[in-house]
Amino acid sequence: MPRSFSNLVELYQRACQDFAHRDVFGVKHGDHWHWLSYAEFGERVDEFRAGLAALGVGPGDRIGIVANNYVEWAVAAYATYGLRAAFVPMYEAQHADEWVFILKDCAARVVIGSRADIFETLLARKSELPALEHVIGIQLPEKDPRSFAAVSERGRGAPVPAMEPASGEIAGFIYTSGTTGLPKGVVLTHKNFVTNVNDASQVFPMGPDDRALTFLYWAHAFGQTAELHQFLSHGLSLAINDDIANLVANLADVKPTILVAVPRIFNRIYDGITKQMAERPAVIQALFYAGLKAATRRSRGEKLGLGELVTLKLADSLIFRKVRARLGGRLKFCVSGSAALSKDVAEFVNALGIDVYEGYGLSEASPVVSANYPGAQRIGSVGKPFPSVRVVIDRDVTGDPLNGEIVVYGDNVMQGYHNRPEENAQTFTADGGLRTGDMGHLDADGYLFITGRIKEQYKLENGKYTVPSPLEEDLKLSPYIANVMLYGENKPFNVAVVVPDMGSLERWAKHQGHPLGDPVTDPKVKALLQAELDKQSAQFKSYERPKRLLVVLEDFTVENGILTPSLKIKRREVVKRYGQQLEALYT
Repeated sequence: MPRSFSNLVELYQRACQDFAHRDVFGVKHGDHWHWLSYAEFGERVDEFRAGLAALGVGPGDRIGIVANNYVEWAVAAYATYGLRAAFVPMYEAQHADEWVFILKDCAARVVIGSRADIFETLLARKSELPALEHVIGIQLPEKDPRSFAAVSERGRGAPVPAMEPASGEIAGFIYTSGTTGLPKGVVLTHKNFVTNVNDASQVFPMGPDDRALTFLYWAHAFGQTAELHQFLSHGLSLAINDDIANLVANLADVKPTILVAVPRIFNRIYDGITKQMAERPAVIQALFYAGLKAATRRSRGEKLGLGELVTLKLADSLIFRKVRARLGGRLKFCVSGSAALSKDVAEFVNALGIDVYEGYGLSEASPVVSANYPGAQRIGSVGKPFPSVRVVIDRDVTGDPLNGEIVVYGDNVMQGYHNRPEENAQTFTADGGLRTGDMGHLDADGYLFITGRIKEQYKLENGKYTVPSPLEEDLKLSPYIANVMLYGENKPFNVAVVVPDMGSLERWAKHQGHPLGDPVTDPKVKALLQAELDKQSAQFKSYERPKRLLVVLEDFTVENGILTPSLKIKRREVVKRYGQQLEALYT
């Protein structure tokens, strides 16, 4: 029976009671994973809640945190909810100026920093924040009274019972990534969060025997709701991934049954496997691709012949099973969100025997709007709206007879942006619908298809529109392209900024007997990359295809400011860095 909750305090308390002796969080130390039980986690929440209360925290206060995923992150979040205060997470990779902006905007009374250097930075900027009274450090030594451990110790001796927040009270602020300006605080209530959790419980089968490897940032709405709140509500065990570079090794180690990820992870799996296959004997390659073809046909409901059935069984036994084993061997299903998943990649992963369900959402919707799920999947779509969500397509915005702006209605929709009345007026319809800024359509069976961002689309000189994000995901399927961005507003054609995959490039150069100099200026490298762009864009409309390219060696990352923490491209930043070189492609 689906589990249902009215607030996040009820959610964590019921989880700690119902699954008391089961593992909740696993943390890697060296080669070993150390696990914390639900009962132990509940005790830690109780202690830190009382410690915060001793600092004067109460209803309506805001508690900030700058940290990646730690057990202490989850402890602090549920402790905050139990004081009827609001939790405000930030990313370690953000610039300190953004931390200061967010803390000032929400008027945080307390902020928690993970590493010692983050704690020191926050302490040094405290004078700029009139509402900020306390700075706490997770990694400070226990004897330091400002440490997370010391605050918990203080609470251990003076327990404070959890308060029961009303469902309409603010649970937290999720500050958007700021691709087009300063971050905006999305105000989310307990009802917003638990509506998403309750809806997911109706369509995704999971329970206390399931295990997940969690690596999405909980500071983002997708990671926070789909991983932390959702998984805890069902009693899952969550192993906290230590480093993205260790993801595949940790998957094999933890052996998860459920994985929530972003397209970049599935693209990496696709890329890694296809590269390995390219080095195998021709007979293995033939079996692999014949098996994929047969599996894809079967997943589409097509009837397979005897030869195809034999091929599929052989490919699964000799190849696909080994691939699944590298990913832990126990995955029941995966969920993809945050950006568009290539249809080719989705079919590829499904064909390997791992069901991948793509969904769609945004922070302003807590975040899930729709999803494919067991028994209701249409690859290429982002599924059907969640049970309590209603989607309307506003074609007046786009003037397109098929695709319009996606407008969302439901109890998962945010209260608004904090301190942004003008933007709130633009974001909500007169009857309370959330204008998402995304374009799409619903098919006859109620499946939602996304065709791009309204703000991202641009018009070429010939009047044709390009919606770049889904096209870029297809271009990145080339083994030689690590990252790419399309450019062409008011230009005669599209061009591309390409970050090459240096490992693939070096192997190609060695095979060709070509001395690899500077890839930025090497004409043979440019010819190779242009050929890859042409190959991957063969199914695009003719005007969408990039005709020229700019090679750059610095990857798009959160650390260098080109990607947001949710891994979306800050297009203005790319243009700012490479604008002159892009313009030169047209001369």
